[in-house]
Amino acid sequence: MYENQKFGRGGGFGGGFNDRQQSPPVKEGEEIDVTIEAVGEKGDGIAKQKGFVLFVPNAKAGERVKIRITRVLAKVGFASVIGPATTQAGEEPQRSRAPRKEEPEFNPNEELDSEDFGEESKE
Repeated sequence: MYENQKFGRGGGFGGGFNDRQQSPPVKEGEEIDVTIEAVGEKGDGIAKQKGFVLFVPNAKAGERVKIRITRVLAKVGFASVIGPATTQAGEEPQRSRAPRKEEPEFNPNEELDSEDFGEESKE
């Protein structure tokens, strides 16, 4: 029945996370906002991060939640709900940045201190 079907690389199933990617797009301990897309056979919520499937117990389809990644395998991951999502679907999370140090302005007309750190020339 399925003899002529190609599964895996180059098969009829496009998109999503696959073997060609070097590593999963999530790491253990990472916290992300996701939308639970469906509920699996065992009752776990199913979310995706860049095509990578995440199983989330105690989550319902359609919920938008913040999760913590608890385990990452080659093709799937597991996570737990830690609260409501802080971003809207499709919105990039705000990342905190360290304040930038003010750099002095460069003035090409200013006389610069210069020292010769090379070998002394013998004249």
